[in-house]
Amino acid sequence: MADKEYLNLCRYILDNGVLKADRTGVGTKSIFGYQMRFNLSKGFPLLTTKKINFNLIWSELLWFIKGDTNIKFLLENNNNIWNEWAFKKWIESSDYTGPDMEDFGHKSLSDPEFNKEYQKQMKRFKELVLNDIAFAEKYGDLGNVYGKQWRDFNGVDQLKNVINQIKNNPASRRIILSAWNPNEIDDMALPPCHTMFQFYVSDGKLSCQLYQRSGDVFLGVPFNIASYSLLTILIAKECGLELGEFVHTLGDAHIYTNHFDQVQQQLERKPYNLPTLCINNFDTIFNLNIDDVWVENYECHSFIKAPIAV
Repeated sequence: MADKEYLNLCRYILDNGVLKADRTGVGTKSIFGYQMRFNLSKGFPLLTTKKINFNLIWSELLWFIKGDTNIKFLLENNNNIWNEWAFKKWIESSDYTGPDMEDFGHKSLSDPEFNKEYQKQMKRFKELVLNDIAFAEKYGDLGNVYGKQWRDFNGVDQLKNVINQIKNNPASRRIILSAWNPNEIDDMALPPCHTMFQFYVSDGKLSCQLYQRSGDVFLGVPFNIASYSLLTILIAKECGLELGEFVHTLGDAHIYTNHFDQVQQQLERKPYNLPTLCINNFDTIFNLNIDDVWVENYECHSFIKAPIAV
């Protein structure tokens, strides 16, 4: 069951992880090298021990598929998960004339007055991205992040290539997509955490293995599980294949020190049955729209809020 695989990872990190300083200054408990397996024929692995917003997962995945790198599309679909990185670019520019927003990720959690101003500036930023084309082009774009690498890796459309390989040469051991482009790392708001994935066809079933160099286990990994499972399901449907496994391999798997209480809360919850994934008929994933994919019968526990480390 999906929740069991994930909760086992959480327990393993809490029991065996080492405390490490990290880029964000928050600190983590971390392990190196861990693998989870999800049988996609047994259900769509959207965790039930805390509520996961499927619309955020699907709109982000569709954003990747389109090759888009500007948060305008996400904001138009009420998806705010990439806002902080774009916002940081703006407040560090000479065009920003508002109050000091340095270290907004930490200060907004500890200083209520600062948080009010931060929320005000973030609202202003989002409105500008949505309504000012020039501003959106300059500050809404995150650089050469996932969508760029999936659809234009030094001129190569990797996503189309892997689908063509699955259809025409399914025995290949080279059905691989990489988001890690050393030439363009410095042009990305955030270097890719989910760095490469490989597809595997056997007995008419499609499986996918993701290698994730860095995994924020509480906030990020549940999204990654659902997102790459969904991508595998969509590609299997386009290619006329049954469902195999999603294999999730993590490099540095970590729980932030300010997420320990939230993880303990989730560990105490009992999982529900997995939801039903619904997909409208389509000919290719490149023609999908936001309304073409949804979930039904999603019974889950409540959200558990936690701060994001930027």
